[in-house]
Amino acid sequence: MFSTEKIFLRMVEPEDATKLLLWENNPENWKVTDTEVPFSLHAIHQLIEQQQQIRATGQLRMMICLNHDSKEPVGAIDLYDVDFKNKNASVGILIGEMQNRGKGYARDALNLIINYARHNLSLFNLVCSIQSTNKESIQLFESIGFLKVGCRREWFLINNKRVDEILFQLCLEKK
Repeated sequence: MFSTEKIFLRMVEPEDATKLLLWENNPENWKVTDTEVPFSLHAIHQLIEQQQQIRATGQLRMMICLNHDSKEPVGAIDLYDVDFKNKNASVGILIGEMQNRGKGYARDALNLIINYARHNLSLFNLVCSIQSTNKESIQLFESIGFLKVGCRREWFLINNKRVDEILFQLCLEKK
């Protein structure tokens, strides 16, 4: 099992669809999920089905759940654009609601998915893309050992302002 004292990761289940729909359709989260239009419940169910087959789809989503009696999901962590030939993947993370942010859940989940990527999937590199205005995510990924490897200037348009995209990489053989 993938767990820490605070959280555990588990596969997404069909009963998670409503919670994922709320998180994915929250405009406050769109700036970090790169979403432009709301998802339908049908589309969420399709994503859940696809993300169960990482070797076929190149995607894996796991729910971040509290490690106490309620087992409440508080977020999701994704591996996507998984390239088994070159042993690389992108990683993304979302803590769905503001009251659950800043409690270390994302850090724990990221460390768990790094270990899973290294030991279970035999990946060599993980990359992530973060908007330059998302200081909390930048701090999180840097604190775990991701290195800034590039910047796309004025890549995103958010609230009519241009925002840079910062690219980070973690070599799993060196961590």
